[in-house]
Amino acid sequence: MKVLVMYVNEFSYTPAEKNLEEAETVLNGKTIADAILAFIQVEEGDELKDVKSREKKLVNHLKWTARKNNCKRIILHSFAHLSESKASVEFTKSLFDEAEKRLQNADFETFQTPFGYFLDLKIDAPGYSLARIWATL
Repeated sequence: MKVLVMYVNEFSYTPAEKNLEEAETVLNGKTIADAILAFIQVEEGDELKDVKSREKKLVNHLKWTARKNNCKRIILHSFAHLSESKASVEFTKSLFDEAEKRLQNADFETFQTPFGYFLDLKIDAPGYSLARIWATL
């Protein structure tokens, strides 16, 4: 799994193009302030492990990043452009849903960008060291 995490002053998205036929229809975008934005690529090799172990690793990384940025909001964004390897849609969506539940149980406010869409994005991110962190998990 590859993860690029950014602290954002503000993040906005608008659905641009549905690229997964079975995805639910989403017409409206959203704006979220003061959050950790996680661009996440789940890889084929992640499916060799169970969802719970991968979800725990992801959540621990996101919680650490949030603490370093004194933040309680986390945005999960599927971003299949960090690696050539891709996990199945089902495994990826399951991992996102499980990670979101665990984060909420730890008192984080969570958001998932629409799964199965290309989105128009606006990102306002400050330029300090821990505002941007890349990791292989």
